[in-house]
Amino acid sequence: MEITVYKPTATLREAFMAMLDDYRLHDPETGKPYASARSNFDAYVQSSLNHESGFDLHPRFVPCSHRWLVQKDKTEDKTIVGIVRVRHNLDTPFMETQAGHIGYEVPPSQRKRGYGIESLKAGLTVAWEIGLERVLLCADAKNPAAWRTIEHCGGMLEREFWSDHHQCLVRRYWIEKPTSLNSGVS
Repeated sequence: MEITVYKPTATLREAFMAMLDDYRLHDPETGKPYASARSNFDAYVQSSLNHESGFDLHPRFVPCSHRWLVQKDKTEDKTIVGIVRVRHNLDTPFMETQAGHIGYEVPPSQRKRGYGIESLKAGLTVAWEIGLERVLLCADAKNPAAWRTIEHCGGMLEREFWSDHHQCLVRRYWIEKPTSLNSGVS
């Protein structure tokens, strides 16, 4: 089955709500940032689109492109199998030290199927399209699935540090834009 990458859209309401139910039942902590979508989905979608243009940002945040990875089954039902956020810069201390350029999640029922790698690849595509030459990613040192995904996609470990914000040891990685993409020659 093929995965399609979408900007946030109201047409995926049913799939998004199913994803929220999945988080609520199996990983409520990770699903918290999406909770506002349940009460006003259209406003959530519009807010996500506004973030890409730099509107309606929290003071610690920067412009950010949101993408949803969607898989269709044989009956054309759609399932969100990953979400990725690409922050356009690291112009706040929080982004530079705690978040990095790219964050991604895979809904609990979709994990261990390679969707983390697909989500990160989609995020890297957006990062290169908006002109980033290298991206920073941060991962909980106790989450080997996350940092193995980053390493699989070319991430080079810079260092580990204790994060007071996340209350855990964090691994910082950099991924460089491939040279072939810089020159326009493949």
